[in-house]
Amino acid sequence: MKKWFMAGAVALAALVLPDQADASSEQYTVKSGDTLWNISQQYGTTVDQLKANNGLTDDLIYPGQTLTVGEAVINEGELDLLSRLVHAEAEGESYEGKAAVAAVVLNRVESSEFPDTVEGVIYETHGSGGIFAFEPVQNGQINKLADQESINAARDAMNGYDPSNGALFFFNPETSTSEWVNRLTIDSQIGNHVFASN
Repeated sequence: MKKWFMAGAVALAALVLPDQADASSEQYTVKSGDTLWNISQQYGTTVDQLKANNGLTDDLIYPGQTLTVGEAVINEGELDLLSRLVHAEAEGESYEGKAAVAAVVLNRVESSEFPDTVEGVIYETHGSGGIFAFEPVQNGQINKLADQESINAARDAMNGYDPSNGALFFFNPETSTSEWVNRLTIDSQIGNHVFASN
């Protein structure tokens, strides 16, 4: 589960050594209250890219640190597919609800229990291919273009925003007919969707 730590009052020396920084990269000095998330949003990059650029192994940052800020590395094909799934699954839901749906897909990519690509997770099937992980794949709604809010929510999820708090499943309890949802531990609800981790 991703956790976002705010920078406290402790200052450390610069994080990036001169030989590690790309001469064309922009530098950012961490201020009190900053998180990797808000820095990534300010510079149009991702939390993962910030961590990679700076050799970070966790999300903890400190005021006074100097971070090398690079450009986002987002696969546009994955963004398009994820946005279309979000649009199909969460049309009419809040922005937070849309981002949470996108985050569930990305959490599955990170989990050893699911395929390790966005495409693999979205198109995953069970029961000799007859049971689809996501209904929009089965009914063809995945092929419809996404609206801008779904694109933005998917992009933010790819940048590390996870209002689902690490959930691996979501469903609408009013419309779900699958018995398997009764085995899940419900973590939270956003709009019409319930989010669960197992």
